[in-house]
Amino acid sequence: MSRLLRAGAATALALAVASCAGKAPDATAAGTSSSAAGSSSSSSSSAAGRTIEVTYAGGAITGGGRIPVELGSPVTLRVTSDVADEVHVHGYDLMQDVTPDAPATVTFDATIPGVFEVELEGLGQQLLTLQVQ
Repeated sequence: MSRLLRAGAATALALAVASCAGKAPDATAAGTSSSAAGSSSSSSSSAAGRTIEVTYAGGAITGGGRIPVELGSPVTLRVTSDVADEVHVHGYDLMQDVTPDAPATVTFDATIPGVFEVELEGLGQQLLTLQVQ
């Protein structure tokens, strides 16, 4: 009986981890995501990696959309917000507090391929998606 419980617990854990790992975009979504939102990305790339800046103010997002990131490259997210919340990078399970007085900076290596939401966790507001490939 205990083997069955351990197997069930392991399966539940595996499913929970997989559900937060992102997914590859389909052709339709990839073609319309950024343009449908009407936003442009404020980001720069260099040998040192990619810096992405996004702002949430008055309920509007600047610098969002779908952002392509090269697999294995360093990424720095800079998030400015007019509300206090927590920035969450799904799939990588990274979190950083943001307040109107203190922007959040999240730096990581993009080592997991897929499409990942970056959101203001408390508001449930998606800021952007990272397409790591």
